[in-house]
Amino acid sequence: VQLQASGGGLVQAGGSLLLSCVASGEFHSISSTAWYRQAPGNERELVARIQRNGDTTVDASVKGRFFISRGNPKNTVYLQMNSLKPEDTAVYYCNMNGFLVGEGWSPGRNFNSWGQGTLVTVSS
Repeated sequence: VQLQASGGGLVQAGGSLLLSCVASGEFHSISSTAWYRQAPGNERELVARIQRNGDTTVDASVKGRFFISRGNPKNTVYLQMNSLKPEDTAVYYCNMNGFLVGEGWSPGRNFNSWGQGTLVTVSS
């Protein structure tokens, strides 16, 4: 399963961006999709996650500003980022895990895929 992330760019503090992540390839189902970010010199950290049942979790640092959602079809996931701050500057990665297609279209092996990352730069 391949993931394509897009939507990053340069924005002034207080602005907004919408990141998109599209999955391609054959798979049976998605268990969860998440957005991570990695700033220079820092470890990759979880920003937000959406579960198969629609439950979402977001990191405290972005709560109330960032919102994760699924598109239709459900192989697309968005991260709406509002009220951006310079400290949100990072490369943002989407991650998806689920099941490949098994015999008779039953759930097969688990997969865990990463997108290539999209750079978000917030200027002060």
